[in-house]
Amino acid sequence: MTIYIALLRGINVGGKNKIKMAELKYSFEALGLERVKTYINSGNVLFESQLSEAVLREQIEQAVHRDYGIALTVVLRTAQELEQMIEYCPFSLDTLLAGESIHVSFLLQAPTEDQIIYLSRIQSEKDEFQIQGRDLYLWFRQSILDSKLASHIPKFEDSATTRNWNTILKLDALAKAMKSD
Repeated sequence: MTIYIALLRGINVGGKNKIKMAELKYSFEALGLERVKTYINSGNVLFESQLSEAVLREQIEQAVHRDYGIALTVVLRTAQELEQMIEYCPFSLDTLLAGESIHVSFLLQAPTEDQIIYLSRIQSEKDEFQIQGRDLYLWFRQSILDSKLASHIPKFEDSATTRNWNTILKLDALAKAMKSD
């Protein structure tokens, strides 16, 4: 069995697309997914399955639409992929200053050369990005809310969903706990 982390885009953000995590957990279990756990109220779900990423994405997206009337994108990573993503982080966490933060935008597929050029043009001295496969690492030297780069991520890839570094580390810890159970 593979441990997956499902990252639902746009759940419980700004009072829109509200789903209670207990109900979301039930929807995942109704799909036959095992050991389902949710983390915080922003659409992070860990589970085990033998199915492929493509099949799981389709099933989860259809279930959320059917159960809650919300059409959204689900981005999946395996526990192993998440662990590797953390290990790769190109930014030094030890040198972050007050107000600075690291986030990762999880993409369905690796960005194209045109998308990378687009991001490079809007990047400023207050923001920096690095790409590794399907993951877009973001270093904000100011609030993410004030970032020009962050405001362009939805235009860059409608299927991107972003999480802060603390959430990523917690999801990794939960996945490791599932492995050891």
